[in-house]
Order: sequence, then C-alpha cells, then structure tokens
Amino acid sequence: MEETTYKTMSYTGIWSLVLGIVTICSGIAIGVMMIVNGAKLIKNKSELTF
Repeated sequence: MEETTYKTMSYTGIWSLVLGIVTICSGIAIGVMMIVNGAKLIKNKSELTF
C-alpha cells in the first residue's frame, strides 16, 4: 500500500516540475515576442496614423 502511494506522489512531483518548466519557458517566449512587437511599434511610430 505504501509503495503505490510513494509512486503516485513521485509521478505527481515529476509532472508538477515539468509543467512548471513549460510555464516558465512559455512565459519567457511570450515576453520576448511582446518586447519585439513593442519595439517595432516604437520604431514605426511616425508612420502610424489613425
């Protein structure tokens, strides 16, 4: 009984770690894309008309 509990806890911990790493990586990627797009907008600010 205890062995299955420890295995379940181990798998849960591994998946939590993997999901945390994926979340951090996607957050960094989205942040970089936002900075690049913002820089493009600032660069072409004089050409934008509404």
